[in-house]
Amino acid sequence: MENDTKRFHAIIKGIVQGVGFRFFVFQYGVNLNLNGWVRNRYNGDVEVVVEGPKDTLDAFLEKLYQGPQMAHVDKIDLDWEEPRGDLPTFTIYESE
Repeated sequence: MENDTKRFHAIIKGIVQGVGFRFFVFQYGVNLNLNGWVRNRYNGDVEVVVEGPKDTLDAFLEKLYQGPQMAHVDKIDLDWEEPRGDLPTFTIYESE
């Protein structure tokens, strides 16, 4: 069933810091009622962990590839995982 709960861990690479990427991701996560988090990594990447219905995650992932206007996504390393039900309401974490 397409609405089964799924989870993914994504590392977004490219011009994704200093361009509002975390807030962009946060807004979509909240608007789509997903659980998860986003944070900057010290190497310049952005990291996202999210859980929700599979079709909603697919739509969310499309937004990650687009990013905000000033961003440029080169690549997303994506790992689908089993859902654990341990994620908060979508939030922004401090940089790793």
